Amino acid sequence: MEKLLVAAGIAAFTGVAFLGAVIFVPPVLTKPQLPDAGVAVSGSGKYVAQLSDCAACHTAPGGKPFAGGLHIESPMGTIIATNITPDAKSGIGGWTLDQFRAALLDGIGKGGQRLYPAMPYENYRKLGEADIVALYDYLMHQVPAVKTDLPETKLMFPFNQRWGMRLWNWVALSAPGFKPTAKDDELARGEYLVDGPGHCAACHSPRNLFMAQDGADSSSAGYLAGGQIDGWDAPGLRGPNSEIRDWTEADLKSYLLSGRNTHAGVGGEMALVVENSLQYLNAYDADAITRYLMSLNEGHVAASSEPNKAEEQTTKQLTEAINLSLGARLYLDNCSACHFVNGKGAPEVFPALDKASIVNADSSKGLLNTILYGAEMPSTATRPAKLRMPGFSHRLSDQEVAELATFLRQAWSNKAAPVAADEVKTLRDNHKGHQEASKH
Repeated sequence: MEKLLVAAGIAAFTGVAFLGAVIFVPPVLTKPQLPDAGVAVSGSGKYVAQLSDCAACHTAPGGKPFAGGLHIESPMGTIIATNITPDAKSGIGGWTLDQFRAALLDGIGKGGQRLYPAMPYENYRKLGEADIVALYDYLMHQVPAVKTDLPETKLMFPFNQRWGMRLWNWVALSAPGFKPTAKDDELARGEYLVDGPGHCAACHSPRNLFMAQDGADSSSAGYLAGGQIDGWDAPGLRGPNSEIRDWTEADLKSYLLSGRNTHAGVGGEMALVVENSLQYLNAYDADAITRYLMSLNEGHVAASSEPNKAEEQTTKQLTEAINLSLGARLYLDNCSACHFVNGKGAPEVFPALDKASIVNADSSKGLLNTILYGAEMPSTATRPAKLRMPGFSHRLSDQEVAELATFLRQAWSNKAAPVAADEVKTLRDNHKGHQEASKH
């Protein structure tokens, strides 16, 4: 009995000591990192901010640039994006370069506050020091200071205990710095932009049991194999389910710079990425990213472009308009004028629905959200016109939206699971709740 008490006492002391170390022992911060030879720095701080897509998260709809306030939904609750303008009190005006680097690379804010990984410091750990210094200088000296009074992020227990992020960081974070695996300087530059400032893996790689990226770089099999963000499927960019496996380099470059090509048009979070970040790529970097991503799909077997029997059957049924299901009738009434009876749409204008990743995704949320509330392809330098699909939430019932979505997911060559009306109702209710919350 005495030995058990001693063992229990030792275990309790060890646990308390460990917990105290986690909470109170200062972290070891990452030192300045330099990219390996062959990876050029990005240049101006404004360009680094564009490459890193800072504005997409740190600018609220209708708000001042970089002043924060955007509500970011997560499984643990709503995260409020912070003000990163140089305001001394509500922004980062009092931060030193070392404190700024710690936030980008280690997820540690001024005063030691742990940041949530909605801030993609898992990926920014690959940023080179020259780009960090340039970004710091831009935010501190070229962005206007904005005073704000933003609500605090309040997540459910235990996620509101920020000290717990130290444990998560031990599990999730890889070694800092960037080491290219690509074959030449242009490919290495593309790899750096994809893995570091572009933080593509934050959305396009799956998450593991600890909600860390299962593939922040090419050392992992899950790298860019597809993921989810707020219920939307982010398609794979490599592997058997790669969205771009049948694309040409011209297709991919057009998508990056304008958000549209022969096969697809951007929607959801990717529309913000194109609008705030990718459209500003210089010619060399656009080619570097394109070449690098295409190199990840070398050796794939391209799918046949010839129509199969299933595609021909759906097209024939819609053309003849005989014995139509409710979903097929709703498609003819609301969708076929733009996407046509063959589901192919019009290149760079109306996205194809046949074989579309948003239609065939495991999660139907992206498709349902688009049917209900529409979508808009952004205005860019190469495609200045904004193209908007209207939403149908005001004219279609939950059951009708479910029938239409089910038809799309099983029409032509699509082979995805049906959608229930309850899924539509849940999405409507959540959308209404988010709108009401954003007013307060």
